[in-house]
Amino acid sequence: MGKPHVLVVPYPAQGHVIPFMELSRHLAKQGIKISFVNTEFNHKRVIHAFGKSVDDSGLFRLVSVPDGLEDGEDRNQIGKLIESLCQVMPRQLKDLIQKVNASDDDKISCVLADISMGLALDVAAELGIPTAALWPASMFQLVFILRIPEHIDEGLIDENGTPLMKDKMFQLSPTTPAIHPTNFLWLNIDAFPSTQKILFDFLRGNNRAVETADWLLCNSCLELEPEGFNLVPKILPIGPLSAANRLGNLSGNFWPEDPTCMQWLDQQPPGSVIYVAFGSFTVFDQIQFKELALGLELTNRPFLWVVREDITKGKHHVYPQGFVERVGNRGKMVSWAPQGAVLEHSSIACFISHCGWNSTLEGVSNGVPFLCWPYFADQFLNESYICDIWKVGLKFERGERGIIEKEEIKSKVEQLVGDDNIRTRAVELKQKVTKSVGEGGISDKVLKDFVEWLKS
Repeated sequence: MGKPHVLVVPYPAQGHVIPFMELSRHLAKQGIKISFVNTEFNHKRVIHAFGKSVDDSGLFRLVSVPDGLEDGEDRNQIGKLIESLCQVMPRQLKDLIQKVNASDDDKISCVLADISMGLALDVAAELGIPTAALWPASMFQLVFILRIPEHIDEGLIDENGTPLMKDKMFQLSPTTPAIHPTNFLWLNIDAFPSTQKILFDFLRGNNRAVETADWLLCNSCLELEPEGFNLVPKILPIGPLSAANRLGNLSGNFWPEDPTCMQWLDQQPPGSVIYVAFGSFTVFDQIQFKELALGLELTNRPFLWVVREDITKGKHHVYPQGFVERVGNRGKMVSWAPQGAVLEHSSIACFISHCGWNSTLEGVSNGVPFLCWPYFADQFLNESYICDIWKVGLKFERGERGIIEKEEIKSKVEQLVGDDNIRTRAVELKQKVTKSVGEGGISDKVLKDFVEWLKS
């Protein structure tokens, strides 16, 4: 009998790869062999971001399969990517498993897949391999998707996922987030109805995974989402993975981090810096980008701003005239930051965030208050958690032009930084979350049980 050997298959997006990488690194530390599957396109990005040094123990290796798209095709076209994955991925994964099993003494003993990659669980079932499924986002987002058949029966949406009550905010219970029908996950990722239908059908299809997997895990905790876990008790909390598991150099990022921002933070006063980061997908038009820059300038506070090369529509982002000279050393712009380390830093006052689940967990785990600027997917739901349920942040309001204006940015920063109650609640929430992943906490216990099962 060889070592336990887990094939790990995340959905190919930054926000999914990172928590799977965190969990995989933890499993490797427990002596479990990991083959981590990225698409070839993302595999190259991860290697480029972190060089070749992946693992010292020899238990962790990165492998890749094609996603079926050509070199120059746009992976941000979600409908196209999903159709391609569904066509090519099952065959590719099957071939990969057979190849690994033919060449490795330690045969694949479990497939750990994203619930969004139900196709990987189907392949494992066909080959008779035990399965575990992880949902890397909020428990409540998963509950909402699992209840699609009920939403149809109740007349909330039709068979194609189109909302039938366009203006009524939807809320399952007083302790869960409220969401506007236009912000349902499958409707706000892409404006094209054909893509929305592909995504809706894909999500519905993946719900089968929850019926078949041997283990169902979620990157969240009871302290953050008690009602979510009550609604589907068979799904178990193991998060926040980012709070339990400070990574070494390989974190699954698709961009090389700029370490100079840490030295810059060391020079700033405690609790003074606005940290601004919008994840891997958010795109601004030039008008909104410039308004954000001017808003940060107006705050008159030090700020660290993550400005990806592709953050604006069109060629390259252009700062307002004279902006860089005027802010001088008070503003630090980088193309990508080591976010976990940044949010832990004592100089951080608040986090202007797109409210992706990983960023939400990292902010919460470090007791940092939020200013919420959601862009798409589950980010509106997470904004509702942050502002309405946990009350550790504030929302921005859009002006008459439909953009968030510089005066609004300045005003909300002042309001948030001056609110001791929000800061107190943020620290209290951090303590609860830390307890959950600490020795004897519920997330910690579930993770230990899962490791034991893998080893058995």
